[in-house]
Amino acid sequence: MYLTREIIELLKKDLLLEWRQKYAIGGILLYVISTVFIVFIVSVDIPKAIWNILFWIICLFASVNAIVKSFVQENGGRQLYYYQLAHPIAILLSKIIYNILLLFFLITLTYIAMTVVYESPVVKQTLFWLILLLGSIGFSITFTFVSAIAAKADNSATLMAILSFPVVIPVLGTLLGLSNNALGLMHKSNYTDEVLILLAIDGLLLGMAIILFPFLWKD
Repeated sequence: MYLTREIIELLKKDLLLEWRQKYAIGGILLYVISTVFIVFIVSVDIPKAIWNILFWIICLFASVNAIVKSFVQENGGRQLYYYQLAHPIAILLSKIIYNILLLFFLITLTYIAMTVVYESPVVKQTLFWLILLLGSIGFSITFTFVSAIAAKADNSATLMAILSFPVVIPVLGTLLGLSNNALGLMHKSNYTDEVLILLAIDGLLLGMAIILFPFLWKD
């Protein structure tokens, strides 16, 4: 119960800081919209498979730009203050939950922008929205923990890119496979196995983050 209260309070803090620093989210939104517009200029009509790949590439890089500041923006004094007040697991989970909300918003915005410039190729809407939610969760867990590791180094942005992409490849590969199903590129009605694989990957990453983060936070 006490841990839940800490998570809620830390989540409120992150939402308040994001509301005060609108330039950060504004820059990410500009990145998403401008990237989709550039893709539209290059090619007015694209096949479903290319649409799927471009969509997740945009989402991937937007996610990195959004989450890289999760722990980087916390200076040493503020981290020491949090260390005295909150449990490290509460800090980690509050960051992950906040980033899930942020990434789901950004991925939804990307889908809307892609739908505006291209006709939506999605055949199975329910499956596709489930994929967007699972993708937000997977990206959030991966990039949040890697951001915590990268924040301990001087060149944190470069280190995060190096560490995160090998880890996120299984998540991205599973998302692409499920998206192909949602777009009607695969004649497969049962997608439960792929969803369970993605949930297992997310659970494994979350478990590793919960086990390792307290040791990282004490450093």
